[in-house]
Amino acid sequence: MDWDLLLRLAHIMGAVVLMGTGAGIAFFMVIVQRSRDPKLIAHVAGIVVLADTLFTATAAIAQPITGALLAWSLGWSLWESWIVVAIGLYLFVGIFWLPVVWIQIRLRDLAQQAADQGEPLPEAYHRLYRIWFAFGWPAFAAMIAIFWVMLARPNFW
Repeated sequence: MDWDLLLRLAHIMGAVVLMGTGAGIAFFMVIVQRSRDPKLIAHVAGIVVLADTLFTATAAIAQPITGALLAWSLGWSLWESWIVVAIGLYLFVGIFWLPVVWIQIRLRDLAQQAADQGEPLPEAYHRLYRIWFAFGWPAFAAMIAIFWVMLARPNFW
């Protein structure tokens, strides 16, 4: 068995899961938001929280592990400039992703409370949704930048 190939596959699959789940979650949250139906939003947000827990969190933990093992296996220093930049971008994504997880849980709970009470979504829900939406853009852009850095492996310094 080719250890390097297995590590590359695991690292690529982790990146695919992170980007794919993130894009899917964003799509479903944006689409369901347009319904303004608290019951439907609570249901979809519950699935989103589950998907983030099962897929995104697992891949987010696996990525640095597979990346470090891969670098070690290939003889690359973790201090090579492109690796340092990729790690920095990854941490940047995490700065936006961690609050988003909490926000998604709150959005689900606020929508469920509104559905249970037969009321429209409260202003707190709309405020949190706007923050959730805004946080997605820099995280998504940083993920694209990570892909570029990992493929091009430029010498930044």
